Formats: sequence, C-alpha cells, structure tokens
Amino acid sequence: MALSGTFIVSLVMLPRDRSEPYRLVAIGASDAVGVGSSDPARRSWPALLLTRLPAGSVLVNLGVDGSRTEQARGEQLPGALAAEPSLVTIWLAVNDLADGTDPLSYQRSLAGIVEPLATRTRAAIFIGNVPDIRAVPAFAERDQTSLLALVIAYNDAIVELASRHAGRATVVDLFTGSAPLMTTAGVSADGFHPSDRGYELIAERFARTMRVAGVAIR
Repeated sequence: MALSGTFIVSLVMLPRDRSEPYRLVAIGASDAVGVGSSDPARRSWPALLLTRLPAGSVLVNLGVDGSRTEQARGEQLPGALAAEPSLVTIWLAVNDLADGTDPLSYQRSLAGIVEPLATRTRAAIFIGNVPDIRAVPAFAERDQTSLLALVIAYNDAIVELASRHAGRATVVDLFTGSAPLMTTAGVSADGFHPSDRGYELIAERFARTMRVAGVAIR
C-alpha cells in the first residue's frame, strides 16, 4: 500500500440526483456509540453523519462498546441485514489490532460481514480503514515501526476485501494525513477513544467519501 496514494477503491456510484431519505446502518465498536465524546448519543460519528443526510433519514446504530470484528459478525450483522439498509458503514479494526489479531484472520472476520451485506442487501457499503495510531497515548509503549507495519497490513487487507466487491464496497481513508491528529486534538482524555473533534473528523472523512460516491450528503 502506497502511503501517498488513495484508499478509495471499488467506488460505489449512486445516482447523483438521489435525495430521498436513507436508512443508514452503522456497524462498529465504542466509537460508533460515542465513547470519549461529551455527548455520546449525539456526538458519535454515525450520529454526526446522520445530521448531514436528507431529512427523514434514519440511523440504525448497532455498534457495541469493545466489539471485535468476529464478535460483530455474530452480534451486529443479523440486525444489519434485517434493517434493509440503503447505506452501511463499518469501522472495526483497532480493537482487533490492539488484541494482536493477525491481518489475515481480521480480513476473514470482516469478509464475514461484508460479503452477506453485498449479496443480501442493496446497500452501498463504506468501510473505514485504520488511522495512523502511533501517536495515540494508548499505543505509546508499542514499537512504532512494527505498529505502523501492522496498521499498513490491516489497511491492505481492507483494500483487498473491498476490491472483491467492486461497485458495492468503498474504503474510507482514515489513514492519510491522520498522524498529526492522533494527539490531544483528536483523542479524548482516556488516551484511546476519539474526542469531540476526533468524531467530527471521522464523520467528515466518511461524508466526503459518500459524497464522491453520489450520496446526497452535506
């Protein structure tokens, strides 16, 4: 993976004049439910994303604090399929990485979520990759070279998986330019979760990618 390149692959292209309400399903972990923000119900990045979608759009937030990808496959995927979404966001990686899950095992678990969504729903799927977390206080004692290599390996796995679902899955690049933001500006006082500013930045990255794909989003 070239660090100077883009992670937007297999770009979903929705009709540009589409402005009817969306049913947005969020699959994720603590960030999906706003841990670390001043108002978790309103300032998680999926909640912020909802405010930028057309009036009448609905958020089904299935995120579970502490979830790993394989856990989400069993606990969140059934609800996502039942919700009949038009948009799905997935951001699951950092907990797996922190726990030492190898990239191939992570990719298999993520595929267990993406593939059913791609084959059993009509939703456009947006998958967040891993930011450059070397400056996050919770990772301060990790070897920085090996940590970056692991982040890159995870991101390569996400790109490869998305490429299997051309036209359905798009990678949201949370990595490029993220290193300076993984400090007090983007990380909450607990040293791990996003701050209010961090959640705004994540929501903006997802919104930007969705907009390029044709989603009617402000």
